[in-house]
Amino acid sequence: MKTLRDLGDLNGKRVLVRVDFNVPLQNGRVTDDMRIGAALPTIQELRGRGARIVLVSHLGRPKDREASLSLTPVARRLSELIGAPVRLAPGVVGDDVRAAVDELGPGGVLLLENVRYEPGETKNDAELARALADLADVYVDDAFGAAHRAHASTEGVARLVSEHAAGFLLEREVGTLTQVLEDPARPLVSVLGGAKVSDKIGVIDRFLQTADTILIGGAMCFPFLAARGHAVGDSLCAEEDVELAARTLESVAQARAELLLPVDLVLGDRFAEDANVREIDGVDVPDGWMGLDIGQQTRDTYADVIAQAGTVFWNGPMGAFELPPFASGTSAVAHAVALASGTTVVGGGDSAAALRQFGLDGEVTHLSTGGGATLELIEGKQLPGVEALR
Repeated sequence: MKTLRDLGDLNGKRVLVRVDFNVPLQNGRVTDDMRIGAALPTIQELRGRGARIVLVSHLGRPKDREASLSLTPVARRLSELIGAPVRLAPGVVGDDVRAAVDELGPGGVLLLENVRYEPGETKNDAELARALADLADVYVDDAFGAAHRAHASTEGVARLVSEHAAGFLLEREVGTLTQVLEDPARPLVSVLGGAKVSDKIGVIDRFLQTADTILIGGAMCFPFLAARGHAVGDSLCAEEDVELAARTLESVAQARAELLLPVDLVLGDRFAEDANVREIDGVDVPDGWMGLDIGQQTRDTYADVIAQAGTVFWNGPMGAFELPPFASGTSAVAHAVALASGTTVVGGGDSAAALRQFGLDGEVTHLSTGGGATLELIEGKQLPGVEALR
């Protein structure tokens, strides 16, 4: 995979850069600019080399051209971050857009409108890909969060622009996650939480063969507990997930990794901040109650395992951390990961949100900007946006 260091003279060249500026907005302002900030090293490198920079990103899932999903607030915030004007193009492709590109000088930055305003984007439409390629002398992909999608702006255009490369963010994401799988400092500990086993089964299967210990938390622990014959009460527990968990438990004896499940729980009588709460020593959930966090003994055990790790990969909360009565498990894991002396890699929006909630987002080795892309790379799947750069 070529990188920015492999590109030659860029002075005056049009460089189309796929970025991931799919950020939350409120009242016309960006409320979390982490993904914009993650692209700054690539943007500033290209500006310093005199490139004429054309940025392309999606925002949300527009059904038409909703004004609420315009990239106007993003252009404003990016301009503040780089300390230079960022013009928003009147569209994604077309004569007006081409004219705006032609007006760019060396180091200038133009942001195209939401690429998903074009219906051909998610269909990897060849005509849209060609129109985007016509705006570029060089193509750079720095949108790891979209690299698992074969879209016109990620895969189609990359195959049409002969000079292409990965940006600094994409390079770092792929390199870091690949090392976790292929050459981690050991012990390798995988901490997996979230809602559904079916969402993470590929990751669990991969880590059973590559990790030393897997720690399971969140609602996805209940299918495993059900498969072992425990009552789960009203906890989230789909039958299909129980079947997947049972299959996984059958394979653990032949796996490299040890798989640990909670041994105690925090329960609520409903999913609410003012729910009645009780802690149980054990994992059998009574009817009328639901498991919403891991208990103190489990927190201590998981924190000890994390502290001894050479590498930690964490994806998914340990409970309903957005509700204060059920945040202790996720907080304990977040603090253990932040304090760990080994390499710490955190992926997934919920895990990143938890780190920010507890003021720990700057305390890990690598905080991935990808959600689905992170999981698919860990599973061993090829990412179309990455493969197109090879």
